[in-house]
Amino acid sequence: MASSSHRVWFITGSSTGFGRTLAEAVLDKGETVVLTARKPEQVEDLTAKFPNRALAVRLDVTKPEEVREAVKQAIATFGRIDVLVNNAGYGTMGAIEELSDEVVRRQFETNVFGALDVTRAVLPHLRQQRSGHILNFSSVGGFVSFPGAGIYCSTKFALEGISEALAQEVAHLGIKVTIVEPGAFRTDFNGRSLVLSDTQIADYEPVISSFRQWLQDNDGKQPGDPKKAALAMIQAVESDNPPLRLTLGADAVSAIDAKLESVKAELYAWKEVAVNTAFEGAEVGAIGG
Repeated sequence: MASSSHRVWFITGSSTGFGRTLAEAVLDKGETVVLTARKPEQVEDLTAKFPNRALAVRLDVTKPEEVREAVKQAIATFGRIDVLVNNAGYGTMGAIEELSDEVVRRQFETNVFGALDVTRAVLPHLRQQRSGHILNFSSVGGFVSFPGAGIYCSTKFALEGISEALAQEVAHLGIKVTIVEPGAFRTDFNGRSLVLSDTQIADYEPVISSFRQWLQDNDGKQPGDPKKAALAMIQAVESDNPPLRLTLGADAVSAIDAKLESVKAELYAWKEVAVNTAFEGAEVGAIGG
């Protein structure tokens, strides 16, 4: 990978939230950033402050033509991309039955297909360089699903599955992949970036109302500091042995740890049933081995 002073970052959704905070931290370190946003005028203050190291590019990740053009502009301007950050995304709140097909598909178009499209557009350049690092923004909800957030969480589960496979596919090419799993951080996720279902079915209220209320009540009060999260992501990129999963926040660590214990307990409780499903005498090895 290029030295840190010449490293070029390509960050989606860089006008607000984690994307904006990470871009500011990277620029403050003397590195270069391609700031992509649906409204690039919202990052013009950064391009004015860092005219030689910041490029604002219009990018709606759900529009393939804008994806191709943004990557083209980045390469034409800086000659390379070293770190791709798939940050653009938002959350949808509602029970599975409550959310319309349109809402569900729009959530997947942005959080999954948008990130996938950007990744596939950047990968040829990373392969040619034989270096690079991809940070895919998941969530604690990409490992632990919550009632009322099933569709949002499912998009992050999908991104984690893509990222796990991708990490194995590109490791020999010098390309690294890290899944970022934040807990509750003080961004606009619980506010502007959270879409609530227009339909509410009374039968689900006892299950999801408390979580919905918690999201709303904690907007602006989340314990996580986005600036510290940005520094943690930079540390991962600078590491010789970066994690596949970078969990951020004590709340995320606790939730994922509890999920792992639960999965392990259930796995072993049903292990005998599970292993007694092979043909008699069949040799069973590791999947993919």
